[in-house]
Amino acid sequence: MIKMINRLNLIYTGVVILLLSFSGCKAPGLIERDVEINLPETYSATTDTAQTTLVNWKDYFTDPYLGALIDTALQNNQELNIMLQEISISKAEIKARKGEYLPFVGFGAAAETEKVGRYTSQGANDANTEIKDGVEFPEPLPNYRFGLQASWELDIWGKLRNSKKAAVLNYLSSLEGRNFMVTQLVGELAESYYELMALDNQLEIVNRNIEIRNNAFKIIKLQKEAARVTGLAVSRFEAEVLHTKSLQFDIQQRIIETENRINFLVGRFPQKVARSTTKLVDLNPVTITSGIPAQLLENRTDVKQAELALSAAKLDVKVAKARFYPSLGISAGIGYEAFNPKYLLNSPESLLYSIAGELTAPLLNRNEIKAAYMTANAKQIQAVFDYEKTVLNAYIEVANQLSKVDNLAKSYALKAQEVDALNRSVEISNKLFSSARADYMEVLMTQRDALDSNFDLIETKMDQMNAYVHMYQALGGGWN
Repeated sequence: MIKMINRLNLIYTGVVILLLSFSGCKAPGLIERDVEINLPETYSATTDTAQTTLVNWKDYFTDPYLGALIDTALQNNQELNIMLQEISISKAEIKARKGEYLPFVGFGAAAETEKVGRYTSQGANDANTEIKDGVEFPEPLPNYRFGLQASWELDIWGKLRNSKKAAVLNYLSSLEGRNFMVTQLVGELAESYYELMALDNQLEIVNRNIEIRNNAFKIIKLQKEAARVTGLAVSRFEAEVLHTKSLQFDIQQRIIETENRINFLVGRFPQKVARSTTKLVDLNPVTITSGIPAQLLENRTDVKQAELALSAAKLDVKVAKARFYPSLGISAGIGYEAFNPKYLLNSPESLLYSIAGELTAPLLNRNEIKAAYMTANAKQIQAVFDYEKTVLNAYIEVANQLSKVDNLAKSYALKAQEVDALNRSVEISNKLFSSARADYMEVLMTQRDALDSNFDLIETKMDQMNAYVHMYQALGGGWN
């Protein structure tokens, strides 16, 4: 009879295990997508494999004032420091995931008192229990225990290991996010710094033009007294002088705002920003070597970040799928328990221990697991599109900046010739006006055109310098 019962128990256990395995191993089928990128071999006719991003930013931005600002920003910028804390959070997540597939062991101790009814099953059993050596149960009945308890889920399907690998990839992705932020920070600082130099130069031009127009205004007033011109000419010249003076305050306000933008980036309150007194038009941009498009996959931090995020998303799909499979857990405990502390360490009378294995798998109502699996799969496909988009955007950014650098260089050369011609025309118009061979409107328009062309030349030079900054960013530089 006993043998038959044992045999039935084995059969039932086997049936249960088969049911759990069959029901748990069936996961819904989903659409998968792989990365599809056909990256061109070159950006243009050039096939130079050298690349500017291999140069450290200190060698690329050689201005000592700009270098000092970048060094300060890398230490004090609040957004960068916030990103560093995100990295710390990702690093802690790795430890948490690693701990999940190691055994959990804990120590516990407890004391309690229980009074049961005499005519209850437990009370009757306690009353009839005989203990040798004259030991009697106290009334009410206390209980003391302490011991170790351990539990461990066997990672049969790699769910916990893949979860830990995904945490590692997310950590590496956060590192690339930090590098990307450094690239953007270096570029934004350099861009603002060149804008500040451009404003200084424009203010200098305005001050010089105010002096020129004041001199012309004095001459026109003398000519008015000599009845050679009318009051209209005097009023027009006066208005032009006032207009030019008003430009001073507009530029000064822009200088303050640009300085404070730089102060914000370096993490300090408003103060004077030290900068070079060199004229912006005298700066010579460094030579850009774009390399080949394939190097973007190695140097662009946002591309590497998207690639790591894609790898982590693939592992998340495996983790979600493993939840359909049966999980095997082992629990064990050992300790001592007695109703009197003096018997607590008596062995084997007060010794207790246990060991158990547990096999569980979802049978019914697996909607939550299915939803999590479908979500993970959708996020993986989303990560594929994001990676493809990031690579495409990186290539287009480089192609655009290469074209912009070339066109701005040509534009600046022509504008420089235009400025020289207009500066000469100012001198000529003043001489002609003094000898009554030119109208005062010709003088006014010539001076205005010369001022505008000088402004345009500085702004073109600023755009040219910023194009080299953006080119450095587009190639993935700045962080190394």
